[in-house]
Amino acid sequence: MRTVKEQEILALAPNAGAVSNARKISSSGGFVTRTRSGDDTFYMGECKGSGKKNYIVSADYVDEAQPVFRCTCPSRQFPCKHSLALLFEIAGGKEFAVGDIPQDILDKRQKKEAREAKKLAGDTKKPATDRSAKAAKAARIKKIKKQLEGLELLRQLTDKLMNWGLASMRSASLINYRNLAKQLGDYYLPGPLVYLNRLILEMEGYQKDHNPVRLSRCVEILKKLRALEKKAVAYLNEKLETDSPQADDDELYEEMGGIWKLEQLCDLGLKKENARLLQLSFQVIYDEARKEYIDLAYWADLDTGEICHTCNYRPVKALKHVKQEDSCFGVLRIPVLAYYPGKVNRRVRWSGAAFEDAGEEVYIGLMDRAYQDLAAAAKAVKNEIKNTLSDDFCPVMVFFDKIGMVADGDKRVFAAVDRAGNRVELRSRQGLKDTTPVLPMIPDRAFLENGVVFGLMYYDAVDRKMCLYPLSLVKDRGILRLLY
Repeated sequence: MRTVKEQEILALAPNAGAVSNARKISSSGGFVTRTRSGDDTFYMGECKGSGKKNYIVSADYVDEAQPVFRCTCPSRQFPCKHSLALLFEIAGGKEFAVGDIPQDILDKRQKKEAREAKKLAGDTKKPATDRSAKAAKAARIKKIKKQLEGLELLRQLTDKLMNWGLASMRSASLINYRNLAKQLGDYYLPGPLVYLNRLILEMEGYQKDHNPVRLSRCVEILKKLRALEKKAVAYLNEKLETDSPQADDDELYEEMGGIWKLEQLCDLGLKKENARLLQLSFQVIYDEARKEYIDLAYWADLDTGEICHTCNYRPVKALKHVKQEDSCFGVLRIPVLAYYPGKVNRRVRWSGAAFEDAGEEVYIGLMDRAYQDLAAAAKAVKNEIKNTLSDDFCPVMVFFDKIGMVADGDKRVFAAVDRAGNRVELRSRQGLKDTTPVLPMIPDRAFLENGVVFGLMYYDAVDRKMCLYPLSLVKDRGILRLLY
């Protein structure tokens, strides 16, 4: 009989309410009958509901990475609570009578196989006519020209701020900057729009608290904004000159309003087959500049040690329509892993995955992929963040000899010390929840000695030193997360 882990059920659930209701259905004996196929690819149950007839619920595992759930209930949630309850029945080891797979399910499988065969043969889409291809190309060129107009407005703004200084962003004039930010949305420039919103937020904060650190942040944002404007103009003009407005593997494509589809990334060769990922950390961040909640997870490729991340954006205006992601504690085996363009800490996506247990050998292998000392990690991070448009941090896994309080001038701070005696201060970052208060409360003190720390390494411009925002501690027995 199939083994279903609770982690899989939680990952599939549309929300916490559906999980809670599914548990109640399963624990209260909601299923009248339960059957499964002899090959363990199909499970079905008859479940009592609020209607006159019982609901017929099924889970089809003919494709392990992408199981198909069906239910005769009228719910618009997917999977519905009855489908999740069926999974809880399997996970609970309930008895399922062995039977034949219904003919309508076999027919649906055949249709799906036919669609997949056409997809592999490249016949899923009708060949574009010359007329439609020309229209699509003309639309892309029109969009690029509109973006160049918006970038010219942005250039005028950055020139003004460079010449007049940030002091010109007074309370009254901030209204004009907000209006410009709205205009950038009309010019298909989401990347510059976010930077400009960050600049406005920092200046608003400075006018309230007069903290000089905010001015330093404004300068850094302005530098990024100017660099992005210059590179974007060159990038878009080249597309017009070479008559190639279609998507490419340049990071600026998304910054300039491009939206990636999974198929596009795979077609560009930005993919890996049979990938194995283990989640290192998970957190929910609110981004005021974007007006979005971001479910951010960092993952380690167990074959290469490469660190990547996933982002689930949930706009404030559409929170109830976008499912929140959650922590994942097992190994994900992914048939096709798609990468976004980039070099370090790339964003990844996938459409289906199977869950596996993470044993001791997984954690030992993960530790082998970490930097062996702090000096090597700091050098790699410095080489990456010196690029103006790069993030001002890098996720790293690095060995430490011990973690604890050390003297730093007239104060004591948390620090990780490696075998060579090098140390890095452990501290939080702006806008992120501080994890260091958790360190003294860790019950198993062995996690604070001879292990690997995963976190975000960055340069603190005020104190002029490299720091590490710790997120997880790794030992051969598992990962201890400092958040979620």
